[in-house]
Amino acid sequence: QVQLVESGGGLVQAGGSLSLSCAASGRTFTGNFMAWFRQAPGKEREFVAAINSNGGRIYYADSVKGRFTISRDNAKTTVYLQINSLKPDDTAVYYCASELSTISRVPDANYYRYWGQGTQVTVSS
Repeated sequence: QVQLVESGGGLVQAGGSLSLSCAASGRTFTGNFMAWFRQAPGKEREFVAAINSNGGRIYYADSVKGRFTISRDNAKTTVYLQINSLKPDDTAVYYCASELSTISRVPDANYYRYWGQGTQVTVSS
């Protein structure tokens, strides 16, 4: 089993920044593909960013490129999401996910085995 706990969400004005964290515990963290997804009210969960086990391969959704940065610290078994230039459309619950089963399915939420409870990000205009 893997436990994922997100933190760092909150209420911020448009143009502001937030730093999200996802602390992992349980099974080995270093070999796992990690990702962030988000889900806005009334919408499907959507891919935000992902990072492979050593940080050498990083993926972003087009909607967040240039504003979001994913990183990981394997020593701390934590993955981060730095969010800059926030927009009201970024308002959502942000989820951390781990253990991608198929490398060709990085943006697909169905291919991640473990999920955190989510952290709310609200951006006011």
